[in-house]
Amino acid sequence: MKKPSIFCCLIPLFFFLSYPLGAKVQFTGIDLSPDNRFLFTAESLGARQKALFVSRLDDLSLQQLTAFPERLELLENNRTLQVRSVFGAVRIPVSGGLPRSILGFPSFAGGASVSGGRVENIAPSADGRWILQVEPVSSAYGNLALIDVQTGAKTIVASHVERPDMHFPACWSPDSRVFVYVHGNKLYYYAINAASISLVDEKYRLIGEGAINSVYWGNAGDFFYLRGSTVYRVRGSELFARTLYAGFLEIGVMAGQIPFDFDPSFDSFWIAPDSRSMLLAKGGRNIFYYPLDTKADTGNISLPYLMIPWSSYKLAVLWSPGGVITLVASVLGKNGGEIMAFRLNTAAPSMTFNGLAGPVGGGAALSPDGTKALFWGEKGVVLYDYINWRLLQTVSTRPAFSCIWMGNEEFITGDERRIERVRISGKRDLVCLAGTVEAAFEEAGNRILVREGGVWFATDGYSSWAEADHPAVKRASLVSDSYRVYLEKQLAGPYVNLPMIRDIRNVGTIPLFSAGGEESSAGISPAGGIVPSGRSMDIAVSSGEDNYFSYGRRNGTRELALCFDLYDDASGLPTVLDALKEFGIRATFFLNGEFIRRHPEAAAEIAGAGHEAASMFFTPIDLSDARYLVGGDFVSRGLARNEDEFFQATGGELSLLWHPPYYAVSADIIAVSAKAGYKTIGRDIDPMDWVSRGDARRIGLEQRSASEMVDLIMEQKQPGSIIPIRLGLLAGGRSDYLYNRINVLLDALTRSGYDVVTVSALLEHAR
Repeated sequence: MKKPSIFCCLIPLFFFLSYPLGAKVQFTGIDLSPDNRFLFTAESLGARQKALFVSRLDDLSLQQLTAFPERLELLENNRTLQVRSVFGAVRIPVSGGLPRSILGFPSFAGGASVSGGRVENIAPSADGRWILQVEPVSSAYGNLALIDVQTGAKTIVASHVERPDMHFPACWSPDSRVFVYVHGNKLYYYAINAASISLVDEKYRLIGEGAINSVYWGNAGDFFYLRGSTVYRVRGSELFARTLYAGFLEIGVMAGQIPFDFDPSFDSFWIAPDSRSMLLAKGGRNIFYYPLDTKADTGNISLPYLMIPWSSYKLAVLWSPGGVITLVASVLGKNGGEIMAFRLNTAAPSMTFNGLAGPVGGGAALSPDGTKALFWGEKGVVLYDYINWRLLQTVSTRPAFSCIWMGNEEFITGDERRIERVRISGKRDLVCLAGTVEAAFEEAGNRILVREGGVWFATDGYSSWAEADHPAVKRASLVSDSYRVYLEKQLAGPYVNLPMIRDIRNVGTIPLFSAGGEESSAGISPAGGIVPSGRSMDIAVSSGEDNYFSYGRRNGTRELALCFDLYDDASGLPTVLDALKEFGIRATFFLNGEFIRRHPEAAAEIAGAGHEAASMFFTPIDLSDARYLVGGDFVSRGLARNEDEFFQATGGELSLLWHPPYYAVSADIIAVSAKAGYKTIGRDIDPMDWVSRGDARRIGLEQRSASEMVDLIMEQKQPGSIIPIRLGLLAGGRSDYLYNRINVLLDALTRSGYDVVTVSALLEHAR
């Protein structure tokens, strides 16, 4: 019988890989063995992560050999390590081994896609039996799926759930019996191994309104639920009873009260190990400590309070069983920012927050007994005496991505080279390799060799990586008796290049992975010449005006620009700057003079991060308002004043790009600003994120949710698009903001093969 050609067999196996990958996946180090094993390295350039793979071309299998430790999780009573990266989730025995795919869960080795900038979030149960995943149905929404990793069986728990951004929309109980999830701004629970409850209609499993960070699981198997200003304590056993009597039982019992309403879009909280007090971050920077005792009279007690810098974008809280709290804040700034730490001892007679010397990184984990702490980041990993805040040892000086405690005397660390099990006594064991400097086949034998950090390691594809003394490295080859392989450069799409396989016997050549993208960027005609309205205005300007620019090239390079508008408030800016840094994106910020005067340090932060700073006039007035006489002198002086404000705040200059507040543009405004040397910028997509509740009522406009706006942008985007995103809080209020979904938007854009560039780059490329 004639052997099937590779051309016929390869396409079905890698069918799912036709889903568009993240921006710029590059393949290197290709090598073909005489027995038709194809070795290569895949690198996601946006996420700066690599993994080594081997494909057996005769049976078309694909195996992952290294695991980049973006996130580590211990499962199955510390027997199994789950490792997540842009290549998916894999599991490795803590004792050491090669990555293995998870049954029923997609991974790159199993045919899933690679994200260009972030790890796709999931929620595993502590016992390792279950995984919660949001399967995408659009850029912003998906179906919440429960996967049994023992059987691969999948259950759809809820449809049209928001895809994860900073928080996964579900969280597990410590005993893996129940999880809480959010669906349509309401919280529900789902019981495992209790068919009579799991099959009950969702409406009978309602907890109440809120988001997933309205819930915090305690150590005793109960959870705390913050709604409005009231903290409720809910025991897991109550959920089963409430299923039968949902119409009669309130959820939980009152555990405490805070003096303001909790806003899950901006606020977060932590519960003490003994469940008797809480720490709350209001707006991400105002930190409050409250006892959870409704009988206590706290009216005359001065409770601890701390305000951290506005530019804090990540908070980690360590809370020991003895009541010692340490808050670690990652703060934006020059040279990668800084790490600040603050200590509160709740057992001390006078409770106050005190500053501590910042550790090496914002990653933090407390040992189970609360006596030692790990800190990690770009400068390495260190071990602290937690109570006395004293450095015990420097574990590593290499940039570390994740660490996790196994007990009080040992932990696991992950950096770009290795995942290691470390004992405090100093003993280290290799769990798995994370990266490679060089990979090759062995000259005589079936092993695969990897050089990492000056040391050679070997595996036969079944056993763990082990050091190899004086290995005989086979010279790289691109030819066997059956196949030839090579890399083919890609001019567009998600790949820099593609591994190509030429079947010598059956005469055919195909790429190992599909080159398909979301859409072809060629042949898309420019949009019409109407500028989308800025608020309730609809002022038409020809997009062909010499000094007006509302979109770039519609063909050729697939790129677009995101513009962040800052009127008078810095809310959302730290989140956006951190996201842009993680995705490696340089964007354009339009700054109003009112914002610069109120937040000069924020203006300096934008400039210091290397972003393009453009003008939005010196005050947030509507230049289309008939009450203003908008002449050349008025506009030029307003632009000049904004230049001076920016220079005083940053010592730098604004670019000669601007747009009037609210995009209230006209031919006269374009003409007078051109005389001052400015190019007026418009937009071809309006996500309507400026519509407040008040606008919706007063003008009758639809107020879209942040996720709906993400989907709208992804539907309307074209090569050359200019997309504005308004930062800050709206006076009329919103329940959510587009900038709080920035990671989802950036991920969707990179998955679509788009590069996000500055407006000036878009302008330059359009010439």
